[in-house]
Amino acid sequence: MRLHLGPLDILDGPAPTPILVRGQHLILMRDGERLVAAERACPHEGADLSLGRCAAGRIHCPRHQASFDLRSGTVSPGWSFRALRLYRVNQTLDELWITIDPT
Repeated sequence: MRLHLGPLDILDGPAPTPILVRGQHLILMRDGERLVAAERACPHEGADLSLGRCAAGRIHCPRHQASFDLRSGTVSPGWSFRALRLYRVNQTLDELWITIDPT
């Protein structure tokens, strides 16, 4: 399901931006030129990933410093929990759209 997020300027700088989409708490961020959305709670202990940092294609958890690949969601070596859920974000002109699979 493709949903409208809003204007491009909802991204407030390089930090992950918290968003709410159909009752799901997500974060929106830039990975170079690519836009990425992910679940907001870390799959390990539920830490708020909007407080983490995005660098070199990864989002870093603020609680335990594990990081997740922003292309696949896989966790950094040494951790054994599920991958981060990622969502496709597209830009058309100055508007952002997200693709959410139906639940």
